[in-house]
Amino acid sequence: MKIYQLEKVKNLPLSPGVYLMKESLGQIIYVGKAKNLKNRVQSYFRQSKSHSPKVKKLIKHLKDFDFILTDTEFEAFLLECKLIKDLKPIYNRMMKSPKSFAYIGITMEEEYRTIEMTYSPIENDGKLYFGPFPSKNNVEKAIQGVKECYKINCSNPYKKGTACLNVSLGLCNGICLGGSAIQQYNERIDKFIAFLNGTDMWLLEEMRQMMLTASEKYDFEAASKYRDYIKAVNSLLYKEKVIEFTEENNNITVIEKLNDSTIKLFLIKRTKVLFSRSYSLENHIVQLAEMIKTNITTYFKNNKDHPSIDVSRNEIDEAQIIFSYLNSNNCSYVLIPEKWLDLENHSNIDLAIYKLLGNIKDSSISGE
Repeated sequence: MKIYQLEKVKNLPLSPGVYLMKESLGQIIYVGKAKNLKNRVQSYFRQSKSHSPKVKKLIKHLKDFDFILTDTEFEAFLLECKLIKDLKPIYNRMMKSPKSFAYIGITMEEEYRTIEMTYSPIENDGKLYFGPFPSKNNVEKAIQGVKECYKINCSNPYKKGTACLNVSLGLCNGICLGGSAIQQYNERIDKFIAFLNGTDMWLLEEMRQMMLTASEKYDFEAASKYRDYIKAVNSLLYKEKVIEFTEENNNITVIEKLNDSTIKLFLIKRTKVLFSRSYSLENHIVQLAEMIKTNITTYFKNNKDHPSIDVSRNEIDEAQIIFSYLNSNNCSYVLIPEKWLDLENHSNIDLAIYKLLGNIKDSSISGE
């Protein structure tokens, strides 16, 4: 690394942003984001045994870098996501575990339900689909955990009246033998559907009990397995919450405090930031509220609600970034119903804005 490049690192600001690593011919080979650009980029140039082999290889080919400043870490996340999709840097692909978007498909119109993983849902095929989920491995592990927990892991695919091996192992409720076990089997899969819809959390409690029982018996291998199942199943539930929230096409008004004198407003629709702007808290509160309301009514009216459509694979990353941001301690937000955009209901928007500004004023968010 040449001296001027080291100076470039040294002079980086301590603010959020995105950095773009380049090789000798100027091609961007890695894009990253940081809450503190200087500290993050400097970490690549420190000798560290904790660097993975892939990071060490990146550093070996690193000759220069550019950076883009953002006001908030949230903006850095979104910008990083966009740049990776646009530029497809080689090391971003290498440093992540291989991922294929996957869906859970549940057959509903047959004699007995079936759960399977698929990559491409088919419309009107009699199946109920959940997803997309960005980790195939998580989906596979979650399905395996559900089958073990509910004892619906039948190893006889034809179910022709002969008990499968898993019946004797306590992993199959006997659906392969027919009779009342079929109804019980379908009821258990219906419980899994209710779990994915967020209306029945029994599955997690059952898995936690299995993990506890295994630990009490000093069977730490089994306890570890159930711990991994719980983590995978939890990830499905979280992703379904993200998808459900995004599909509601909310008009989201967000305010984040950057410092003691400045706030930043974001107007978000689905997975798109329609508008963002910083405002000084030195403005009179009435004037500030009026400026924010003008932008709310203008941008949300010009992006009217449309029927809910499924979240696409291209949207899931942004959807998760936005959902995580809204549920963090970094901001305050309010949802603006479509009817509030009508002139006679603007008083509701006024109240929502004053509440947001009050939350920011009373919070300890520093924007550091």
